[in-house]
Amino acid sequence: MTDPTGPDRDASQGMSATLITNIARLRARAEAEEAAAPLGSRIADRITAFAGSMTFVLIHLVLYSTWIAANLGWLPGVPRFDPSFVILAMEASVEAIFLSTFVLISQNRMAAASDRRAKLDLHINLLTEHELTKLADLVARIGERLGLPETDSEFHEIRQDVEPEKVLDALEEDENSASSD
Repeated sequence: MTDPTGPDRDASQGMSATLITNIARLRARAEAEEAAAPLGSRIADRITAFAGSMTFVLIHLVLYSTWIAANLGWLPGVPRFDPSFVILAMEASVEAIFLSTFVLISQNRMAAASDRRAKLDLHINLLTEHELTKLADLVARIGERLGLPETDSEFHEIRQDVEPEKVLDALEEDENSASSD
């Protein structure tokens, strides 16, 4: 058996079983979503990942340096094939068009995933707020039953459910007033 205090201890030590399970479930969900993504999106993601790597940069550095050196006549025995660099400029432009399209496809997919996570966060936060409100109400009733006075002036507010529509309305009103200033 491994010493639980030694360097080989499990990275999850100190986390609750529920947290470990949730991490595994979220990882499995992300893997399932990745596998279910359309082929075009998966290809775009791989191209974008490669285009954002140092390998991509080094390949381009070698290719473009060789192209430029050859067409400046710096490589003996290699004939000039694009002395005005028009072909190089065209190739770079076409490559930039395709790469930017692949990046946009990947970003759109990442934005959609981010929106789903934000909605999940909102729902969990609203559920947590509701549950805490109920707990605060229960604590207040227990305190009343035990004859303990309520000393916190904000406690009454804590016992009220938050209405998300009113919060969103207030945020939109604040944004509108800030943008009109």
